[in-house]
Amino acid sequence: MPASTSTETTAPARRRGIPGLGWRLHGDGVAVAPGAVVAPDERLSWPRTLGIGLQHVVAMFGATFLVPLITGFPPSTTLLFSGLGTILFLIVTAGRVPSYLGSSFAFLAPVGASMGQYGMAGALGGIVMAGAGLFLIGVVAHLAGTRWIQVLMPPVVTGAIVALIGLNLAPAAWDNVDAAPVTATVTITAMLLAGVVFRGLLGRLSVLVGVVVGYVVAVLRGEVDFSGVADAAWVGLPELTAPSFHLGVVGLFVPVVLVLVAENVGHVKSVALMTGKNLDPVTGRALMADGAATMLAGSGGGSGTTTYAENIGVMASSKVYSTAAYLVAGLFAVALGLLPKIGALIATVPVGVLGGAGTVLYGMIGVLGVRIWVQNRVDFSHPINLAVAGVPLIIAIANFTMTLGEVVFEGIALGSVAALAIHHGLGAVARLRGTAPGAAAADDDALASPVGRDDLEDLEDLADLDEQEAAEGPEGSGR
Repeated sequence: MPASTSTETTAPARRRGIPGLGWRLHGDGVAVAPGAVVAPDERLSWPRTLGIGLQHVVAMFGATFLVPLITGFPPSTTLLFSGLGTILFLIVTAGRVPSYLGSSFAFLAPVGASMGQYGMAGALGGIVMAGAGLFLIGVVAHLAGTRWIQVLMPPVVTGAIVALIGLNLAPAAWDNVDAAPVTATVTITAMLLAGVVFRGLLGRLSVLVGVVVGYVVAVLRGEVDFSGVADAAWVGLPELTAPSFHLGVVGLFVPVVLVLVAENVGHVKSVALMTGKNLDPVTGRALMADGAATMLAGSGGGSGTTTYAENIGVMASSKVYSTAAYLVAGLFAVALGLLPKIGALIATVPVGVLGGAGTVLYGMIGVLGVRIWVQNRVDFSHPINLAVAGVPLIIAIANFTMTLGEVVFEGIALGSVAALAIHHGLGAVARLRGTAPGAAAADDDALASPVGRDDLEDLEDLADLDEQEAAEGPEGSGR
C-alpha cells in the first residue's frame, strides 16, 4: 500500500493546542497526486474536507441510527454521543488514527436482555462497565503491547465470537419481520439489490438505501406514525438518562468487550495497511479512546460505540485519511443530535423496516465471523479448531442460559467463554500429550476485522477504476 507522498509547499505546521486537532495542508489542498494519499495529519482545503466529512456522516448514518431504534434508545442521544465520542477518539489518539465511532451491534443482545431486567438505566450501566473494561485493556496494551491480545484471541476464537453474536440475534429479527412481513421483505430486497446495482459510495450505502426504500413502502402502507415529529422541537438537548449499576448485567456485557478489542485492533491494522504507517504504538490509545467514548455514551443515554468499517470504504475511494474529515463528521453528528425533530423523524422507522434491516445485518455479522476464519486460513482439519467454531455457535443460537447468584450468563457470554476455554484448554492438553495443538501460534499480522487485506486492495482498485472512467468520460467508459 502506498504511503503518503505529500508535496507540501506551505510553512511548517504550527504547534497544536489540542492533540489531534491540527493539520498541515496536503500539496495545493485541491488534488491528490496519483499514488499518493492524504495522511491523517494532513488535510485538503476546508471546503473539500467538509465534503469528505459529510460522506463519512452518510456512510455511518444507516448503521448508527439502527442500533438505538432496535434497542429503544433515543436516536438523537446516540447521534450526539457518537459525534462527541469521535472527537474524543481523535484527541486521545493524537489524530493518528482516522476513525468514526458509531453504534456497535455487539451491544444489541446484552442491552435487550438487561433492559428486560433493569430497564434502560440498567442497560446503560452495563454499557459504562463495558467501556471501563475496554479502557483498562487499552491501558495494558499501551504499556505492554498487543501481542497478548493476539495470543488470547487468535482468529479462530475471534471469528467464533463475532459469528455467534450475529446468529444469537436471529430470533429478534424474526419478531420484527413477523409484525410487517411485506415491508420487511421489500427492505431486505432493496438492501441486497443496492449492493450490486450501484457503484461507488451509493453501492457501499446499501443499508441506508434499503432502509429508505422500506420506509417509503411503510409510509404508503400506513405503518408510520408522524405524530411525534410534529410535537418535537427543532433545536434542543436530546433526552438524557443516567445509568444505574447492577451486578446481574456483568455477565451479559463481558463478551462485548472482547468484540470491541478485536474490532479496534483490526481497524488500526487496516488503517496502517492503507496508509503505509506503523500504528502499533497507538493501538492502546485507540482502545482507551473507544472505551472512554463508550463510557461517555452510557453515562447519558447513548449507545455503545466502536470503530466503523463502513468509513474505510470512503477513505479507500477518496485516498483521504485525514482526521480533519472525521472532526467534520463528528461535529455534524453533534449538530444532528441537537435537532430533536430529526431524532423524532428517525424514531418513526417502523418495525417492518427494522426487521428487514436486522435480517441482513445480523446475517452479515455472522458471516463476518466466518470471513475472519477464511482470511486468516484457519485450518479446520484440526479437531480443536472445529470445536472452537462449532460448540460456541450452538450455545449462542440456542441461547443457553446460566444464573450464578445475581449474574445471568446468556448465549453470547457462554459461547464466548466456551470459545476461549476450548481453544486454550484443549490446546494445553494437546501440547502435554504431544498431539495436534489445533490453531497455530498467534499471527501478529492477523486481521480480526470485517475488512481484510484483500478487501482493502479491492477498494483501492475500484477507486482507481472509477477515477479512470471519470477521466475518460462517457465515451471512453463504454457505458
